[in-house]
Amino acid sequence: MTVKKFSGKTIYSGSAVGKVMVLRDHQEPIRRTKVEDAKREIRRVRHAIKESGQQLARLYDKAVKEVGESGAAIFEVHQMMLEDNDYLDAVFHVIRTEMVNAEYAVAVTGDNFAGMFAAMDDEYMQARAADVRDISSRLVRNLSGQGGVDFDVMEPSIIVADDLSPSETVQMDKKKILALVTVHGSTNSHTAILARMMSIPALVGVPLDLEEIHTGMTAIVDGAAGEVIFEPTEMQCGEAEEKIRQEKEKLRLLQGLKGKKNETRDGRSIHIYANIGSVSDVGYALENDAGGIGLFRSEFLYLGRDDFPAEEEQFQAYKQVVQTMGQKKVIIRTLDIGADKQADYFELGREDNPALGCRAIRICLKRPEIFKTQLRALLRAAVYGNLSIMYPMIISVEEVKQIYAIVEEVEQELKRDGIPYRIPEQGVMIETPAAVMVSDELAELVDFFSIGTNDLTQYTLAIDRQNQKLEDFYDPHHKAILRMIKIVVDNAHKCGKWAGICGELGADTALTEEFVNMGVDELSVAPPMVLKVREKVRAM
Repeated sequence: MTVKKFSGKTIYSGSAVGKVMVLRDHQEPIRRTKVEDAKREIRRVRHAIKESGQQLARLYDKAVKEVGESGAAIFEVHQMMLEDNDYLDAVFHVIRTEMVNAEYAVAVTGDNFAGMFAAMDDEYMQARAADVRDISSRLVRNLSGQGGVDFDVMEPSIIVADDLSPSETVQMDKKKILALVTVHGSTNSHTAILARMMSIPALVGVPLDLEEIHTGMTAIVDGAAGEVIFEPTEMQCGEAEEKIRQEKEKLRLLQGLKGKKNETRDGRSIHIYANIGSVSDVGYALENDAGGIGLFRSEFLYLGRDDFPAEEEQFQAYKQVVQTMGQKKVIIRTLDIGADKQADYFELGREDNPALGCRAIRICLKRPEIFKTQLRALLRAAVYGNLSIMYPMIISVEEVKQIYAIVEEVEQELKRDGIPYRIPEQGVMIETPAAVMVSDELAELVDFFSIGTNDLTQYTLAIDRQNQKLEDFYDPHHKAILRMIKIVVDNAHKCGKWAGICGELGADTALTEEFVNMGVDELSVAPPMVLKVREKVRAM
């Protein structure tokens, strides 16, 4: 293949050289095929079971490190169910009696068992239906050679895909990803935010024909130029490697700012915290000398799975984060499911405009049983460190009062059950023009504000931040946005409360000086940006 160069929109402006891994976003339909050798198909099933068991064991080990043993228990359950004699006998029976391929036999058996569990009266047994479907899907993928990418064993690679969902991105092993390149996606999408948080060079909107791109090709991603080059020449590879060396040297120089104050030359200071999406990301925050966690996106505990995370699983995750951060502040945002972050088991249904639909705090207030489970876990974890709770997508004082009433119910339940808890600092995100306009009233109720500039910009400008066609109109530096930030900060200070920014604008060093002059108390940014923002502040 000759050298091919494509341009896209930059998410993170680093560089990378390496082998390509193409992620296909579809699974071939399962076909019923007549076979001559039933024993061969049964051997294939046994091999797929062994392969699946090894995958689940690796997932269990990874989950134990990230969310603790209780959160990893589901993978142990799946391993045991893989070896269930009734399930296996049923698969083998279909193969022998119908003389059909292993993929079809597994799929049929999975459907039959899942239907049987779903019809039971016992809630625990009903929940096993999703487990059976998950196991059967894993077996079929391994049988058909569509097992997907095992990030635990793959070589470091440049990931190329049509698009990536937030749940797919967050499950990736960050150490194995050299860069991300997608055909679709927006620079303002949540997946883009995650790529910046992981400091992975990334491009979106690259006009590729994925049928012409193959796993194993060599590629160069140049985030600064917004280019990806497939099958580059030796000279191009050499130039890219020199650019990578220079980028590493700049990062090395930034390391000298560790331990230094976030203080201007004339003595004004500002807190610089980190945004994270999982327990494992705490390491990135500490590595980059963040003063705390300004935004822990708890919804990633809910993504990439088939059922709600239990209270104990959430408690262990939150506890681990606050304990690891010691006395540093950890602000955990309650679940912000909806819009571009979808989980089918929430059964939200189709919405014509999900960004304006049932999402975030609206789900919590309409379905308080989900909200109370998370609040119980948060109040319990608050005992172990400097935890604060932040509620997203607030538009009114009435919502805050509803939230506090539910918190009080949870407090009474924990007190009644004799479970240790603490009511932590509670704040709200300012993400809507409505919240800006009533921020003077909100400030009297809450302990702090955190301005989510991503949503605030899209709602103020009436522009879908994920619509690629409108990116030329999407202006996060719009005067209206900056004036709104100033209004919110001033209203917080009038009531003796603090106000920060946790949206992408917080990491925009072109605005750092303006934010400090406004009196913004805290900026929460992707971990790789902590020292860059500190450098900007100290130069003022």
